[in-house]
Amino acid sequence: MASGADTRTERRLRRRVGAEEELLRHVGALLDLLAGAIGQDQVVLRAGKVSALKLLRSATLPDRLCALGRLVFEDPTLERVTTRPAQRKAIAEIEEALAELLAQRSVEDTIDRKVNEKVSARHQSYLNDLKIEALREDGGPETPATQAKLAELDALSSRKLALDAMARLRPAHLRDLVGQDEAVAALIAKISSPYPQHVILYGPPGVGKTTAARLALEAAKARPYAPFAKDAPFVEANGTTLRWDPRETTNPLLGSVHDPIYQGSRREFAESGIPEPKLGLVSRAHGGVLFIDEIGELDPVLQTRLLKVLEDKRVNFESSYFDESAPNVPEYVKRLFREGAPADFILIGATTREPDEIDPAIRSRCAELYFSPLTQNQIVTIAQAAMRRLGASAARGIAQQIATYTIEGRKAVQLVADAYGVALARSSAGKRRSEAMPAHVNITQEDLQAVLRSGRFVAHTPARARARREIGKAFGLGVLHHVGSLIEIEALAFPASAAGKGSVRFNETAGTMARDSVFNAGSVLRSLLGTDPADFDLHVNVIGGGNIDGPSAGLAILLALYSALGRVPLPQDVAVTGELSLAGKVRGVGGVVEKLYAARQAGMRAIVLPAENAREIDARLSGIEVIAAHDVAEVLRALRIKRAPKLLATKSGVSLKTRKRSTASRGN
Repeated sequence: MASGADTRTERRLRRRVGAEEELLRHVGALLDLLAGAIGQDQVVLRAGKVSALKLLRSATLPDRLCALGRLVFEDPTLERVTTRPAQRKAIAEIEEALAELLAQRSVEDTIDRKVNEKVSARHQSYLNDLKIEALREDGGPETPATQAKLAELDALSSRKLALDAMARLRPAHLRDLVGQDEAVAALIAKISSPYPQHVILYGPPGVGKTTAARLALEAAKARPYAPFAKDAPFVEANGTTLRWDPRETTNPLLGSVHDPIYQGSRREFAESGIPEPKLGLVSRAHGGVLFIDEIGELDPVLQTRLLKVLEDKRVNFESSYFDESAPNVPEYVKRLFREGAPADFILIGATTREPDEIDPAIRSRCAELYFSPLTQNQIVTIAQAAMRRLGASAARGIAQQIATYTIEGRKAVQLVADAYGVALARSSAGKRRSEAMPAHVNITQEDLQAVLRSGRFVAHTPARARARREIGKAFGLGVLHHVGSLIEIEALAFPASAAGKGSVRFNETAGTMARDSVFNAGSVLRSLLGTDPADFDLHVNVIGGGNIDGPSAGLAILLALYSALGRVPLPQDVAVTGELSLAGKVRGVGGVVEKLYAARQAGMRAIVLPAENAREIDARLSGIEVIAAHDVAEVLRALRIKRAPKLLATKSGVSLKTRKRSTASRGN
């Protein structure tokens, strides 16, 4: 019995010892995991902090388990556990905590690895940038891609057409400008003076304003007293394309400031947060001439800002990013913000607009010059000169025919160039590319007609003077965009259905000013003829239906009505202009020079104008008889128009004067 009991005890002891050995090995494995996770050195340091060194050296399970718990939880107050369930529970808690630690370490390792990869990649990129910069310093900024682009650009630059016709035919000297001698001389005198003036050039398109401005500076430099240096710049801009941003992000005319955030500036400025001033055309023109073509198209606000520059002769810059005390701001940037950019120049503006459409403040600071419209003879001269430059000949009357279709020198040159192209194509028809170009090109009437048909050209002056007289038709004169035009006015008068029941019909499109002129003419007619226009049905027509914006057609309307009512014929080779007052006076009007041009273009023998305007015209140079009149009576005498012998009869067959007398007798 005793031996059997001993055997059972031994088996229980072996099971107990085996379980303890198993747990001890488990604890040892967990210690190895901890050492692998945090490092052996960290295990020793942590064991010293939690008083676990002696426990780690122990070979018993409770001591090593206690040491493991203190290391994992970093708690020196943990005590030894001796019971098996408590030991297993402690091991489970340690495993849970150790698993979290290992998971955290794994995540940290992953993140560290990615961080190291990023750092390594950026470090390598930085090294590559340094290498590229070093290579650029040694070999320049070119790369195979940029060199290919440069080669492509060179190839494009090497392929060019011959000079276009306008560039070849454009006047190269002021003496080549036709018909503008007086205006050109005045322009040079104004800008070459020791005290030069800003100038605005008015005139119709295609008469030489832009060419004169381009050539005037070179002519002024030749004067010994001119204020311009030999290298004085000529800067050209176009008012139709000068666009700017009110937020000051861009302003090619005056200049702008590129801040480092909103617009972006150069790299060396952007990295330091320094705003970069950009100089405009006014600064580039400093010491020279700034020419703005079509200045009338310039934004009104920009015109006002340009006025400020003309007064100050400097352009000031502002930016909230500028700090003058910053040590990294270049000195030239500080000076531009502190003193502004110089902008002392002479402004020459050209426009086809009327003077009242230009900012009055700018007009008050500029001299004003007017370029005259070109006459038919001058257009002929321009066309013939263009043919000579092209080395072409033309049939008789070609240049004269061109002059009937345009009043612009530029358009005349274009017609010559187009006709030259048609003639060249005709003479080269059937020839091979290898054959030489014809040595001589002759422009025929058929060539010019082909150009006129394809361009839908019409005669510029449809109404022409005629050496005869007509009843109820008079020629007035108007001005539109610095070009005079002929206004054909015709009138008819019919007896009214009843006395005092007459009506007046007039073109609505002619405008209220013309209607007022009709009413004024009716009152003057009543004074002249002693008749009431209300006894007639009157119809006044402006041929062409144009708007008459002004009172200058009043005299022509009066003559047309006078002729229609009195059956008095009017000369058809005389044009008239002038405002009509109720007292029968002929008042002064504007645009007399342009109106004289229109009368001359239409072949008029004479022009009647107010005496107030007579001093504006040199009659010796006008090429047309100029008649100055103070009142309607002088106009009638000058035109040899007799007083109306009798008026149109009413339906009753009694003249107005007769009816008035019979009415008076009945009243008596």
